[in-house]
Amino acid sequence: MADDLFDLSGRVAVVSGAAQGLGRATALALAAHGADVVLVDRNRAGAEATAAEIGRVGRRTLALAADVADPTAIAGLFARVDEVFGRVDFLGNVAGDGHLARPEDLSAADLRTVLENLVVGRFAMCQEAGRRMLARGRGSIMNIGSLASSTALGRGHVAYSMAMGAVVQMTRELSTEWCHRGVRVNCVAPAQVVNPSLEARMAADPGLEGRFLHGIPAGRLGQPRDIMGIAVLLASDASAWISGAVIPLDGGNLAMNAGGTPGHEQQPVQPFRAER
Repeated sequence: MADDLFDLSGRVAVVSGAAQGLGRATALALAAHGADVVLVDRNRAGAEATAAEIGRVGRRTLALAADVADPTAIAGLFARVDEVFGRVDFLGNVAGDGHLARPEDLSAADLRTVLENLVVGRFAMCQEAGRRMLARGRGSIMNIGSLASSTALGRGHVAYSMAMGAVVQMTRELSTEWCHRGVRVNCVAPAQVVNPSLEARMAADPGLEGRFLHGIPAGRLGQPRDIMGIAVLLASDASAWISGAVIPLDGGNLAMNAGGTPGHEQQPVQPFRAER
C-alpha cells in the first residue's frame, strides 16, 4: 500500500535538461519508479546516454534535441510527444541558462536572453504540458527555481535572480489557475548544486566553495541526486494535495539568516538576558 503512493507505472514524464545534472537525476528517478520519460536537451548525445541508462530498467524513452528558450521548438517537441505517447502526466521543467554580469555592466540584450531562457521558455513548457494535462483533468509540473528568487546572491546574479523571481510567481499563478482543474504546479528552489558550470567557477576561485559552505548548515554542496526524492514525490499521488509550494532544496541555507552560524562552527553558548 505504501509503495503505491510513489508508483508511476503507466505515466509519461517530460524532463528538460535531461543530459546531465538535476534533469538527468530527475529522469532516472522517475523511470526507477515506473514512468516512461521524454528526455529533452540541446545536447542530444547526452539525452540519448540518459535514455540508454533508463532503457536498462525497461522503461520507454524518447530523446529530443530542442532549445527550451524557443516556444516554437517547444510546441514541436510536445507534438512529437503526442505522436509517440499521446499523454503527459508530469513535467520536470529543469533546463535554462543564466548569465553573470555586474548590474552596471549587464546589457539589455543579455538580460533578454536570460528572461527568454528562464521565464519565457519555462512558461512555454508549462503551457504546452498544461494544455494536455488540463484536457485529461490531471497532471503535475515541477519547475526548478532557485533560492535567488527570494534572497539576493550578489556576485553578478542580478539577471538570474530576476528571472527566478518570475519563475516562483509563475508557479503560484499557474497553481491558482489550474489546481482546481486537476493540474498541480510546484517549484523546487535549490541552493548551490554541483554541475560542470559550478565546478569551473570553483576551480577559477579556490575560495568560492568555502564561502558557499559557510551558509549551508548541512556542510556540503548539493548533488544532482538530491533532487530524486522530491521529483518522485511531486510526480506521484503522494503529493496529491501539494500545489503552489516553493520547496527549498538547500541543506538548510534558507532557514539560516545571513548572520547565522552553522552548528559545526558554534562556540559554547553563554546564558544571556534579552533586553526588553
